[in-house]
Amino acid sequence: MKKYVAKRVITAIFTLLVILLVLFILMQLMPGSPFNDEKLTADQKAALYAKYGLDQPVVVQFFHYVVNMLRGDFGVSYKISKNTPIAQLIAVRLPVSIAIGGYAVALGALVGLILGLIAALRRDTILDTLCTVISVIGVSVPSYVFALALSFQFGYKWHLFPMLYNTAEALNSSVLPSVSLSMFTMASIARFTRTEMLEVMGSEYMLLAESKGISGGALIFRHALRNALIPIITVLAPLIVDLMTGSLVVEKIFSIPGVGSLLVNAIQSNDYNVVISLSFIYSAMYIAIMLVVDILYGIIDPRIRLAKDDA
Repeated sequence: MKKYVAKRVITAIFTLLVILLVLFILMQLMPGSPFNDEKLTADQKAALYAKYGLDQPVVVQFFHYVVNMLRGDFGVSYKISKNTPIAQLIAVRLPVSIAIGGYAVALGALVGLILGLIAALRRDTILDTLCTVISVIGVSVPSYVFALALSFQFGYKWHLFPMLYNTAEALNSSVLPSVSLSMFTMASIARFTRTEMLEVMGSEYMLLAESKGISGGALIFRHALRNALIPIITVLAPLIVDLMTGSLVVEKIFSIPGVGSLLVNAIQSNDYNVVISLSFIYSAMYIAIMLVVDILYGIIDPRIRLAKDDA
């Protein structure tokens, strides 16, 4: 197991370094400049380039870029909040997006798993049809539509939850955006759970388990669900990153001070440092989640670990 985990960690680190290279190249190729103010003279622009180290050779810039990024120094903002450390800007907003995304992931995964199990265990019944309809609606309808509907009904008409995010009532303010973001996750997990459970329950080893007298919850959870979890986790992993890094539209609807709105502002103002820093954080989170998923594969099904070790 240690060898398996070590290989996954080394691969993750190498991937992160490649991403850093790609981000640096993209930053060099981006059109325009964060110092596009027409009021600035050529000498003033040259002074700004020298101040931020942008006048140095590309190789030197890349070396400093990698070293700073790996130690968590993302530089400073050029336009949004001049000379403010980007780490400081992100530190204020990222926890908000992660909290709301975390609620959405937990809710969507739990409800989706339950719906998928019910649909599989009650195949071709009214419950199966109902769960399928809910899943189709969750996949088909965009999250911002759910956000608007929930905001109108539960916020404006019934006054049960705040329509706009309020840091003083962070938990209550997170309910509506979390529910709207969780719908796609819930629907996706429900569909995959039903499909995988039906396939697993019709397999030969399930018939063997039943012939040995195993039934009820032990049969469903210890044998069927465990074997169905691998493809479910594969689907859930990228959704976790998407939700925890914020939804641009949903954050706008509820005025959530998350990283999504920060990214939009950075793109609009050509604040490349902020854009690249957020891209790096997204990538690092995605790699970390996929690393955890890869390790979970080996725990859930040791055959995967052994096969990769042999390869």
